[in-house]
Amino acid sequence: MVDGPERDPRQVRGMFDGIARRYDLLNRVLSLSLDRRWRRSAAQELLAAPPGRVLDLCGGTGDLSLAILRTTGAELVVCCDFALAMLDRAGPKLAGTRLRPRSARVQGDGLRLPFRDGAFDAVTVGFGVRNLADLDAGLREMARVLAPAGRLVVLEFSEPDRGFGGTLYRFYLDRVLPRIGDTLSGRAGPYRYLARTIAAFPGPAILAGRIRDAGFAACGWRRMTGGIVAVHTAIKGRA
Repeated sequence: MVDGPERDPRQVRGMFDGIARRYDLLNRVLSLSLDRRWRRSAAQELLAAPPGRVLDLCGGTGDLSLAILRTTGAELVVCCDFALAMLDRAGPKLAGTRLRPRSARVQGDGLRLPFRDGAFDAVTVGFGVRNLADLDAGLREMARVLAPAGRLVVLEFSEPDRGFGGTLYRFYLDRVLPRIGDTLSGRAGPYRYLARTIAAFPGPAILAGRIRDAGFAACGWRRMTGGIVAVHTAIKGRA
């Protein structure tokens, strides 16, 4: 994880508020629109046991919440994020006639969620656990708000495959992504920070172990797009 003042939640919140207006555009440009496919794939992981109530933590501008609503029969999807400007961008996406009764937006801190114990049948996190000031505390909080045998789905960047593809990806992450991101967002720094958090984040096996230690069982993952992204799944409860 990235250490130092950049890990200050107030600074991270301010950074995301500052890039919210261009966030969706940059997701499409920087991922060549693969981010939509990744989110749909994560939402499909919930079909193993169709959920009633879903918390989409670090929900940002609502793209994963929208994919869950369209893919599953969830009764309610709560898009929760601590950056209000990001949630404001999610509003129009979730305001459709069919989706509005099944969706809600809540501003909240992932380390101190404003929900009772066992409030949700599933928790999802799309590209957000890297930004938690305390990853292990955040995972324990996810377990707390999950009902017994509730399902966790974490979509996150991962270690790429070895070889030329991995080398090319690391060059893109180090040199290309920060320049494009900072240029299109109109802000110097945010996408350099995001690139560093991706490079420093634990690989799938380590992340799965930390999920297990937070109170989950049946922890597994599936890699996509040459290994640059992984979908982690787990069930609340000790093995």
